[in-house]
Amino acid sequence: MCGRYTLVVSIEELMDHYLIENLPEPFAPRYNIAPTQMVLAVINDGSKNQIGQLKWGLVPTWSKTEKEGFKMINARAETVVDKPAFRTAFQRKRCLIPADGFYEWQRRPDGSKQPYRIVLKDVELFSFAGLYETWISPEGNKVSTCTIITTTPNKLMANIHDRMPVILPHRAEATWLNKETPTADLTELMQPYPDEELEAYPVSSAVGNVKNNSDELIKRN
Repeated sequence: MCGRYTLVVSIEELMDHYLIENLPEPFAPRYNIAPTQMVLAVINDGSKNQIGQLKWGLVPTWSKTEKEGFKMINARAETVVDKPAFRTAFQRKRCLIPADGFYEWQRRPDGSKQPYRIVLKDVELFSFAGLYETWISPEGNKVSTCTIITTTPNKLMANIHDRMPVILPHRAEATWLNKETPTADLTELMQPYPDEELEAYPVSSAVGNVKNNSDELIKRN
């Protein structure tokens, strides 16, 4: 799964990468982004990219309660095309979720877990393949939510965990956002990212507490 990640790049890097002119709200580095929090996401309105905040944990339009979102922080690439919870969003509401690293926990022989941060070797900003939806409560309140798609691990990640998030190559981001992209082409994008382009390093167990949010979390342990 993908349950924690980071976004600590500068505003300039973010705007340049996604070709956006401004951010809708103040931007600050985040070292421990967790499910149910508001996260930045990029969509395309048909002419240009737009960035805004979505709640992490997708709530399908037909859900009776918002609580369903915590069960859907991730969508599996193998079933996302057909699974009722994600099928419509996959067809019409794909998004990019900016990140510059993510955390995963490796289980040790003694049963304890060691957290790792995984980044691109060039330490660049990248995008998770995401989906989004807008759920309307019985009272008429709108809640915009998202999920991160996961896939099988590459060789690097297989030593840490049995899943990894789908990371899109920069050149493929526009294809992912384009509503006209055929399903077969989208499926081709939901592959494990090349392991030779990633690096994993151990970090402090403090990342396990969602209240912690400082640069100490991304330092090598």
